[in-house]
Amino acid sequence: MTSNSSDPAVKAALDRSAGDPDRRILFRGGTVVTMDPAIDDLTVGDVLVQGSRILDVGPDLGAVDGAIVIDAGGCIVSPGLVDTHRHAWQAQMRRTIPDVNDLTEYLMSTLSEIAPLYTPHDMYVGTRLAALTAIDSGVTCMLDFSHNSRTPEHSESAIQALIDTGLRGVHASMSPHFGAWDEQWPADLTRLKERYFSSSDQLVTLRMAALATDAIAGSRLAYGPELAQVADELDIGVSLDVVFGAAASQAVLDWEGQGLLHPRLTLIHCTALSPQAWRAMGQAGVTVALAPTSDAQIGLEDAVPAVDESLAEGIRPGLSVDVEVGLVSEMFTQMRTLHAIQRMRAVNATYGTDDTPDRISTRDVLDFATLQGARTNGLGDVTGSLTPGKQADLLVVRADDINNMPLNDAIGTLVLGTDPRNIDAVFIAGQPRKWAGQLVDVDVDHLRSEVYASRDAIVGRTAS
Repeated sequence: MTSNSSDPAVKAALDRSAGDPDRRILFRGGTVVTMDPAIDDLTVGDVLVQGSRILDVGPDLGAVDGAIVIDAGGCIVSPGLVDTHRHAWQAQMRRTIPDVNDLTEYLMSTLSEIAPLYTPHDMYVGTRLAALTAIDSGVTCMLDFSHNSRTPEHSESAIQALIDTGLRGVHASMSPHFGAWDEQWPADLTRLKERYFSSSDQLVTLRMAALATDAIAGSRLAYGPELAQVADELDIGVSLDVVFGAAASQAVLDWEGQGLLHPRLTLIHCTALSPQAWRAMGQAGVTVALAPTSDAQIGLEDAVPAVDESLAEGIRPGLSVDVEVGLVSEMFTQMRTLHAIQRMRAVNATYGTDDTPDRISTRDVLDFATLQGARTNGLGDVTGSLTPGKQADLLVVRADDINNMPLNDAIGTLVLGTDPRNIDAVFIAGQPRKWAGQLVDVDVDHLRSEVYASRDAIVGRTAS
């Protein structure tokens, strides 16, 4: 038995009531994975949504007057996945450097050569493609580390693309590393906040993006007192990329001394940081965004995702995709990669001894990809778990598909079995964004035409 998402009457009822803030949707009879430590998972259970929020979770909520009933039998109902760091604007250049050997190759090929050729329209197309891909693969919340803000219009296009997809997006704004630009950042963040982010209760929110050190693009992008003051005045969080190695370790200690480490600061990658830096991070309560395939495949510093170091300091990290120009586009691979690498290291470290390996579990990595990801994006009270009162960002995953059946362990199935083809429905703020395995209100043929045209135009500019 599978979801009744193929029933046109159910979809018609959802369409008719789309603007009703009191609409009730009952997901009935699925296996419910809450990812809320205070709410047990349910082998068979119901999830009730009212408007944009989760109203109740229970083993049998009974008849709900006026509710649209979605039969989730044979399916897993779970929180949506959360991506804490993706450079979305690059999506039409996917896999142009699939065997990139190090950070320098990426910087020179993509950020130095390709990024300066982007128009605002290219920013829109790439960001929209990445956001729709995220939704299609079960990501309901994504932080777009948008570091190609050459003009105010480039930033506006990236923000509008997130808005147009219906994704719960976080626009993390940063100026380009290289090439000509209008030098409007970070001052333009004030205008962007006033124009697009006047309310805290909206799908797309704002953060500042910056780098850990001045090694790549100079001091203007390096986090320190000046950028921290801008973020404080705007009351927004900060996400820092390229946090790895000796220089970043020293920067962390400098920030500690300057009082710039705090829970609204997210440090990305965090490979090969010193024990002293980790101690400072743990004491300050910063959040950490790991990029498992990026660290391992590109070889960032020691190439080992820093999950053990993070957990040792009491930091439960979020996970991220990073760059689609050379990496996979979905979060299931991030969970599996981290799960395999950490367990390999744990066993290897104790091989030949009587010590017991300290291995993470599939529940751990699903926690990183949901609840902890939301917390890392500054949205822990908003999304990331099936908790009454939180936003209804959830997935219906077919557990009876050939690659998932029979359902024996829901967490194991989500982490080790599921891929985007198994995602029957995606709801964001109570609205269906994927239904019956297809994106809702997306003309894929038109999108394809725009993506190819944008890609070809960018490539054409490289030759001129």
